[in-house]
Amino acid sequence: MKRLIDTLKNIWKIKELRNRILFTLGMLMVFRLGSYVVLPGVDPAALKTAIESNSNPNDLLGLLNMFTGGAFNNAAIFALGIMPYITASIIVQLLGFAMPYFQRLQSKEGESGRKKLSQITRLLTVFITLVQGGGYLTYVKSMGAVDPSIPDGIFWISNIIVLSTGTVFAMWLGERITDRGIGNGVSLLITVGIIATLPQMLVFEFQSQLTQGGALIFVLELAALFIVTMATVLIVTGVRKIPIQFAKRMVGRGANAMPAAGNRDYIPLKVNAAGVMPIIFAQALMFLPATIAQFVAGEGSDIASNSLLRAFNDFTSGPYNVIYFILVVVFTYVYTALIVNPQNYAEYLKRQNAFIPGIKPGKATADFIDAVTTRITLPGSIFLGLISIMPAFAAAFGVNTGFATFFGGTSLLIMVGVVLDTLQQINSHLLMRRYDGLVKSGKMQGRSRMQGIGANM
Repeated sequence: MKRLIDTLKNIWKIKELRNRILFTLGMLMVFRLGSYVVLPGVDPAALKTAIESNSNPNDLLGLLNMFTGGAFNNAAIFALGIMPYITASIIVQLLGFAMPYFQRLQSKEGESGRKKLSQITRLLTVFITLVQGGGYLTYVKSMGAVDPSIPDGIFWISNIIVLSTGTVFAMWLGERITDRGIGNGVSLLITVGIIATLPQMLVFEFQSQLTQGGALIFVLELAALFIVTMATVLIVTGVRKIPIQFAKRMVGRGANAMPAAGNRDYIPLKVNAAGVMPIIFAQALMFLPATIAQFVAGEGSDIASNSLLRAFNDFTSGPYNVIYFILVVVFTYVYTALIVNPQNYAEYLKRQNAFIPGIKPGKATADFIDAVTTRITLPGSIFLGLISIMPAFAAAFGVNTGFATFFGGTSLLIMVGVVLDTLQQINSHLLMRRYDGLVKSGKMQGRSRMQGIGANM
C-alpha cells in the first residue's frame, strides 16, 4: 500500500502527466453527462417503461445499451455513442486490405495519406450516423415514447441532426483525449460506457443473491470474474518470441579488427494478434438475422413468434453461442492473416541484416513465421471463442444477464486491453523521469519493448 501511495505521489509530481490525466478525466465526465441529455420530443419515462415491458433482457439491444453506458435506452444525444466511428474505422481498415488506393494511403503516402484516411473516416462516420440515426428514431417512435404534438418532419430532421452532432462531438472528444490526454481516446470512451453500468449490475446481483440467501454464491461469482479477467489478461499479453540474431560486425581497424558477436533479439508474435476485432465482426453478423426480419416483416412485427429468430436474438441461447463461437474462430484466422504479413517480417530482417538462427533469409523465413503464426493462432482463436460465449455460461449458472455480460465477450476484452494500454503509457511517463514504474516485475517494460520491435515490421 505504501508503494502505491508513493507511486500516486510521483504521478502527481509530474506536471505533464498530471495535466494529461486531469484533462482525460474532464473529457470523460463531459461524455458521461451527455448520456443523460434527452433528445427533444422524447419522453424518457415512457421509453423506459416500454423497453422494460416489451424487450427481452437477453436481447442484443441490451448489449448495445451497455456499450453506450445507458445512453441508448435514455434516448440521449449520445445514444449512438462512438460506435458509428468505430464502424467507419473498421470499413476503412478493411478497404486498405482490398483496394490499392487505400493501401497507398496507409503505407506509401506517409502523413498526408493518414490525413486523407482520417478525413474519409470522418465523412463515413457522418453517413453511418445518419443511417443509424434514422433507424434509432424509428425504434424510439415504435415504443410510443414520442410526444404526439410534435410534427413528424420537425422531430425527424431535428433529432437526426442532434444524433449526428452527438456522435461527431464524441469523436472529437476521443481525438482530443488521444492528443492531449492519456491513453487512446476512442477506446476510453467505449470503456467508460461499459464500466458505467457495472456498479448498477453489481448491486443488483448482490441484492438478488441476498434475497435468495446466497451471499457465498455472490463471493464465488466475484472469484470467477477475477479468474476470467486474469485469463483474459494472459491472452491479451501473451506472445510467442521468435529469436533473431544480427550479423557480426568488425570492431577496430586494420590488424586489430576483431569480429564482435551479433546482438540477439526476438520477434514478438502475439497469441491474439487480431485483438477484439473477431468478436466485433461476429457480433455484427449475429445482429443481421433479427434486423433483416424486422425490416421484411414491417414495423410492429414480433420476432418472438419465430423460434429460430428468437434464438438468434438471445445471447444466452444454444444456437446463438454455437454459431457465435465458430464465427469468432474463423474471423480470428481471417483477421490475423490480414494484419500479420510474414513477408514484411522477412523483408524487415533482411534490411536490418538480421536472421532467425537455423532459417535461411527470404522465403524460408517468411514460411517459418507463417507456420508459427498459424500454430499459435489455433489456441488463441479457441480461447477467444470461449471468452466470447462465457456470458452465456455465467447466465446458465444463475448470474443476472446484465452482470453476466462482464464475464467475457467484447466488454471484458475492451476493458482489459484499454486498461493495460493506459497503464503502459503512465508507466512510460514515470520511467522517463526515473521514477519507479507501476509494476515491480518489469513486465510492462517488456511489453513496451516488444511492441516497439513489432511496430517496425
